Amino acid sequence: MSRRLTIIVAAALVYVATAALFVVAGGALTRGRDGGGFFGPRVAVAEMDGIILDADDLVRELRSHRDNPLVRAVVIRINSPGGVVAPTQEVHDALLRLRKAGKPVVASLGAVAASGGYYVAVAADRIYASPGTLTGSIGVIMQTANVEQLLKKVGVEYVIVKAGQYKDVGSFSRAMTLEERRVLQALLDDVHGQFIQAVAQGRKLPREQVLGFADGRVFSGMQAHALKMVDALGGLEDAVEAAARLANLPVPPAVLAPRRKFSLTDLLRNHLGLDPAALLRPSLPAVKTPLYLMD
Repeated sequence: MSRRLTIIVAAALVYVATAALFVVAGGALTRGRDGGGFFGPRVAVAEMDGIILDADDLVRELRSHRDNPLVRAVVIRINSPGGVVAPTQEVHDALLRLRKAGKPVVASLGAVAASGGYYVAVAADRIYASPGTLTGSIGVIMQTANVEQLLKKVGVEYVIVKAGQYKDVGSFSRAMTLEERRVLQALLDDVHGQFIQAVAQGRKLPREQVLGFADGRVFSGMQAHALKMVDALGGLEDAVEAAARLANLPVPPAVLAPRRKFSLTDLLRNHLGLDPAALLRPSLPAVKTPLYLMD
């Protein structure tokens, strides 16, 4: 019995010693690479990559950084042409909540951070862009097709039964009426106004000044800097160091890398705009066109 107890204690000591070595080694590596201790405060980097269709994972990641006492600041790396309005606004709001919790946020714009990508960026304390970054595109778009004549040529009659005058607005089986166009235009103008307001508040610019470049145009990072759409020209490393200074951390800081998990579904959804699950769901033969903040 005594021998068994001795073996158990020895094994436990070996386990604890091995774990301690890993902790010390990890701390040394982290300190050498990022300038901070293994358990010390750090800057977290989160990524928003591809078309914005679903923000749930990113919002959860940002919430975890908000609740993590070791995370003192966050850099959001944006490489996106935009996407659907509501998920874009969810990420924007999540960044505002981080700032409200006392954690500075810096946006780093990649190759493209246009439309919805820029909408997210304006929630940050500071925005960094490379001179050749494509950004801006402050606008809203809804697209639909009219294949009425094609359907007639192939002998197809598209039948719609509806309750509600505008329930089939945007139907591809007929031309859009002037009243339907007025209704949709009012919808897009409302969302466009929300976008303009977010830019004016985030960049601390007069609304009239924002209206001067909020016409859907795309700008280079250099042009955006001249228009005060971004704060400085620089890459991800510059943004991380800026976040560290805002949080009173040493430069370069320890960095918490972004969460990355590969899945075929995410690849199809974020980069090709396809939803594999939608192919398996039964649906009515109608075109559903969401509002896009898209370059």
